[in-house]
Amino acid sequence: MNAGRHRFRVRALILDVDGVLLDSPHEQAWRDALTGLADPSRFTSRIYREEVAGKPRLQGAVSALKALGVGNAEGEADAYAIRKQARLEALIRSGGVRPFLDGLRFVERAAAAGLPMAVASASRNADAMLRRCKRSDGGSLLECFSVNLNGCDNGPGKPDPWIVLRAAAELRIPPRACLVVEDAPTGVRAARAASALALGVARSGDAGPLRAAGACRVVSSLDEVDIEGLTSGLWMDACA
Repeated sequence: MNAGRHRFRVRALILDVDGVLLDSPHEQAWRDALTGLADPSRFTSRIYREEVAGKPRLQGAVSALKALGVGNAEGEADAYAIRKQARLEALIRSGGVRPFLDGLRFVERAAAAGLPMAVASASRNADAMLRRCKRSDGGSLLECFSVNLNGCDNGPGKPDPWIVLRAAAELRIPPRACLVVEDAPTGVRAARAASALALGVARSGDAGPLRAAGACRVVSSLDEVDIEGLTSGLWMDACA
């Protein structure tokens, strides 16, 4: 019998929001807000995942502008971040947010199994977006999480492990017994730095960077993950 089956039983989940649970317009908002600073078409999904995702808004703005070679990135970042937020709010009002159905099913299956869950996104808009998304019983998706660290900006952003460690502490579960579910390499690195395991969600065929960052398993849909396997440790048989 594989000893890893017993060593790596998952006792809690820590989930990112954008790209894992929600198909949100964050990336589009960052891209649209570049008008006047840089060619918006140069803001690729790769730049979003590697330079912006998981970071506090201002930090993400600086990183994106530097990646695009914009001069005086620090000086331009504040105005860029403000324009991005205004554009995001407009996109949300126009119905630009929807849940990934596999993510919704995953959360409902985990909740039914009694698996404690935390949600941890750098976005201050995550609560409002999750509140708009309804479960199969009509309740808000946000209500599924016993720990909510969305928009928590009193610590460093990912890939620093701070938010993962705080989520584990509030769940009262050791980080090594938590599974962090992420779609961005920065989030995976944060999980590994906290000694937690990471499950990568590659919705756009970008499994390579997630594996390189340290994800022990990468899936294209959360429907591939068996909740009973997580809690028994048998899921580790699929990690290679």
